[in-house]
Amino acid sequence: MDEPTLIQSAQRGDLEAFNRLVLAYQDALYNTALRILSDEDLAADATQEACISAFRALNSYRGGSFKAWLLRTVTNACYDELRRKKRRPTTPLEIETADGDEVESPRWLADTNATPEESLDQAELEHAIQHCLESLPTEFRSVVVLADIQGLDYAEVSVAVKKPLGTVKSRLARARLRLRECLQGFRELLPAAFRLEEESSV
Repeated sequence: MDEPTLIQSAQRGDLEAFNRLVLAYQDALYNTALRILSDEDLAADATQEACISAFRALNSYRGGSFKAWLLRTVTNACYDELRRKKRRPTTPLEIETADGDEVESPRWLADTNATPEESLDQAELEHAIQHCLESLPTEFRSVVVLADIQGLDYAEVSVAVKKPLGTVKSRLARARLRLRECLQGFRELLPAAFRLEEESSV
């Protein structure tokens, strides 16, 4: 994909060029929204809103990481949705089938190569990780998702969340510490290398 050429074409109003750019990054956009919002429908809506916003604002893109620029739009869309949720009463959303039965693990977590036992362990670990992510303040959660799940470097995260590099590093360090502490409550699900040794009493 010749990204610079596609961006230039899209900035001139070429919708097909923009669609090709979106196809290249739509999984990253959706997964970011899903991790922040913890709801498939809301994540899909936020991703769609982000793409529309990105196309409208494309002429404001001035270079640098286009992926980070796009992730900023989806992060903003997630923040907007979280603000809307705060303004209206809600009940916790559980992932359900069409028949109303709770799903053990969302389909996007499925590993087709895993045994049933491994799949269950993986699903439980993913639930634990998502639970700990949801316990973080939104500004902490977003930097962890962008850096540790989407793989952006500090500078790209800074662009995506529109915060200074020092702020990003501070939030990320604090967020990782909180996640580590939270995940120790699920020690039995963690790979051995990630388990903290029990502190011996003095």
